[in-house]
Amino acid sequence: MASEDEKQTSSNSGASSIAQNDERDQEKSDGITLPSHVAGSGSLDRLVDTARDYARQATSENTNKAYAKDWAHFSSWCRRRGANALPPSPELIGLYIANCAAPDTEAPALSVSTIERRLSGLAWHYQRRGFILDRKNRHIATVLAGIKRKHARPPVQKEAILRDDILAMVAALPYDLRGLRDRAILLIGYAGGLRRSEIVSLDVSKDDTPDSGGWIKIMDEGALLTLNAKTGWREVEIGRGSSDQTCPVHTLEQWLHFAKIDFGPVFVRTSRDGTKALEARLSDKHVARLIKHTVLDAGIRSELPEKDRLALFSGHSLRAGLASSAEVDERYVQKHLGHASAEMTRKYQRRRDRFRVNLTKAAGL
Repeated sequence: MASEDEKQTSSNSGASSIAQNDERDQEKSDGITLPSHVAGSGSLDRLVDTARDYARQATSENTNKAYAKDWAHFSSWCRRRGANALPPSPELIGLYIANCAAPDTEAPALSVSTIERRLSGLAWHYQRRGFILDRKNRHIATVLAGIKRKHARPPVQKEAILRDDILAMVAALPYDLRGLRDRAILLIGYAGGLRRSEIVSLDVSKDDTPDSGGWIKIMDEGALLTLNAKTGWREVEIGRGSSDQTCPVHTLEQWLHFAKIDFGPVFVRTSRDGTKALEARLSDKHVARLIKHTVLDAGIRSELPEKDRLALFSGHSLRAGLASSAEVDERYVQKHLGHASAEMTRKYQRRRDRFRVNLTKAAGL
């Protein structure tokens, strides 16, 4: 939902067009150009375009969209106050984040995590324009520290989908081709501890499509997924389950067989009647909608109102569910999820064996 600041910006005459022009100018320059002493040519100009394409792919599409919104919001905030967004001014940015935490309009206050993300977005945009934003400058750092001290709250985590939940969810799906696909999505996402973007970016084989985020290799023991994840390339092993009805690998094989998919995206759209597989790759938003839909149909957390139940679960609920349900050594879960630290893995474990190591008794008390 748009904030009051954003609504006010859209109503200002010419403000939105200025922001759009600013974004177009940035796309043209993107910080990547020919050196001033080098004459342009068709070959070199094409290489500049190629380099810009690679630069845009340095961060994910969702991150790019979020950072673009951050810059547009800051730019409009500056214009309404008669200030310039360029070059970076630590004093001005300190005032901006203070206003985000304590708005002088009817706009809702932003959370600490959103303000930190806004700062990251601004730093990213300044860097692309050839500037450096020093977030450690006292005008920014001390204001942010005060915001954290006054407004910081523990992070709100989405509910984990546990073993009984995932079984109930796949049982609630229909037994047509679309239901088979969605069952494979849930089971592969859960057993692999995958992000929703990783699920839908899978191809059948390596180099099938330009937008591939990885591929699968099905073997007797299970499926080996090679993923181009947030932290780089990694492999995920998904072993076969104890029952065909709940085995993610068997379900995936069934989907590929009946959908007649042997090339390109693994998870594609289906026809309206759910009986025919199409060519278009699914959006990662489908995974989030699928989880919420099946949570309701399976009656999970039925003691709560529907609105609250929907708010509890998201695409990350599959990833958190595996981390919380797998009763193995933590280091194996960490490797499976591709986390750089055990601390990050523990953030995903909604239910773990707390107090297993009692340092109080170990210290003699």
